[in-house]
Amino acid sequence: MTTLVACSHGTRSPDGRAEIARIRAALAATLPGVRVREAYVDVEQPEVAKVVEDAVAEGPVVVVPLLLSTGFHTSVDIAYAVQHHPDTVAAPALGPHELLVRVLRERLAEVTGGDAGHRPGDHVVLAAAGSSDPDSAAAVRRMRDLLAARLPCPVSTGYGAGCSPSIPQAVAAARKAGARRVIAASYVLAPGHFADLVRAAGADLTTAPLGAHPGVARVAAERYREALGRLLLAPGHVRAAS
Repeated sequence: MTTLVACSHGTRSPDGRAEIARIRAALAATLPGVRVREAYVDVEQPEVAKVVEDAVAEGPVVVVPLLLSTGFHTSVDIAYAVQHHPDTVAAPALGPHELLVRVLRERLAEVTGGDAGHRPGDHVVLAAAGSSDPDSAAAVRRMRDLLAARLPCPVSTGYGAGCSPSIPQAVAAARKAGARRVIAASYVLAPGHFADLVRAAGADLTTAPLGAHPGVARVAAERYREALGRLLLAPGHVRAAS
């Protein structure tokens, strides 16, 4: 049996922990017959390297980051966890992805009554956690472009940490440019530190995190299947996988 290691950042927020657990449960329901184990790169235990080390004895291992963008945790922590085990592979981060655009639009509809972007003067700020990794900012900008293609209003980006503009700066810039209603689209998975930063950024409306939306589990399952396919085709692979 293949093990899917669902690796999230980790949070001290009880609500955030519960939401990530719901995402893992939805992922397991989407992939019957696949063993789903939890792991973290920070704050919580067990850490991803230890989970992978324990799981390799039971068969192939695919680490799926429950992270929306690439960055230090994918390129260092998760990469380190799999690099010494030939029958393991790391999937890419969840975003950018068209299905996540659909989730964002549903979250926007929840706070606007379905008219997000349709009022004169609307402006949406895609509010991401942020990272000092340039690839992370590029991934968020790509997600911004995908969302902007489906909204009839300007869409900009703001970050909680690691790069600029900050979310409050992006909200202020939107107002300075003439926005009458600024909507912060929370591009975070669960309640916690970064979700709190989005709420405190001064937007007129703020969406809920993406959370355990079925689209999130579908993206994670897709990342798993693609990564498993690469593993099975890799030279030297000898184990059967489910």
